[in-house]
Amino acid sequence: MELYQLKTFVAIASEGSLTRAAERVFTSAPAVSAQLKALEDELGVKLFERTPRGMSLTEAGVSLLEEAERTLASATRMRSAAEQLRGAAQGVVRFGTVVDPVALRLGEVLVTLAERHPQVTLQLRQGLSFETLAAVQRGELDCAYVLSDSPEVDGLELVRLSAVDLVVTLPLPVAEAQPDLSMEQLTEMPWVGTPPSCILRVHLDRLFAGAGREYRQGRTADGESAIRSMVASGMGAGLLRSDYAEQGERNGELAIWKGWRSHTWLCWVAPAGGRRTVAAEAVRSAVMEAWA
Repeated sequence: MELYQLKTFVAIASEGSLTRAAERVFTSAPAVSAQLKALEDELGVKLFERTPRGMSLTEAGVSLLEEAERTLASATRMRSAAEQLRGAAQGVVRFGTVVDPVALRLGEVLVTLAERHPQVTLQLRQGLSFETLAAVQRGELDCAYVLSDSPEVDGLELVRLSAVDLVVTLPLPVAEAQPDLSMEQLTEMPWVGTPPSCILRVHLDRLFAGAGREYRQGRTADGESAIRSMVASGMGAGLLRSDYAEQGERNGELAIWKGWRSHTWLCWVAPAGGRRTVAAEAVRSAVMEAWA
């Protein structure tokens, strides 16, 4: 049997659902189902019963769950021991971040580092993507999450982790008073922008260019949380990540204009391989696993 099959077994037992277990182990529900069947075939016992409320452990499943957890714990200890033998990763890694920690899966990264590299400490610094990217290039940060349209950056390793949709958000009174707001009316409104080098500003300029207009700098915010607050306060329209905007819409703070959508990429950047420390390599491994 494979360790990933045991991880899937434990995830299903914990979540009680193939779908939620798939999210936990970063794969699809059909793949989780196939892994479970392969494990049951190899063990010769049925581990779960399907019920209207989800997946329920059989008596055999209950008996073997503790063994599976012990096996996974032993594998983790063995991996850690091997790292100690070859020189454990240790030290402080200066990690730049953008947007909120949940969207960045920082929780999974921190858990993995704590389990496998307890002597590695992250020093987090949040900022705008263009500032964070420049800090990595100058050597002031060891690695970072950034939002970027570029597929590569000179001198750095850049890995695209996920596409990120961008949407237009409106103050609620505007959206309610003008449900059929046109692009022309939209571009005549007050806007909350960002500094010229910011990726949100790049896409805002494109929105205006597509309407045959030029964006003129007005109110400026230094991040998405500030944009969201200013839009909610009625100071103007603004661009936000779709998931962050949808959260604001659910909370009754703002409205999403349906007439435009764009996308950029959430990326991980760091100096090219030969210029990274062992601790930075450990962080890279944890990030890639979180986004596998």
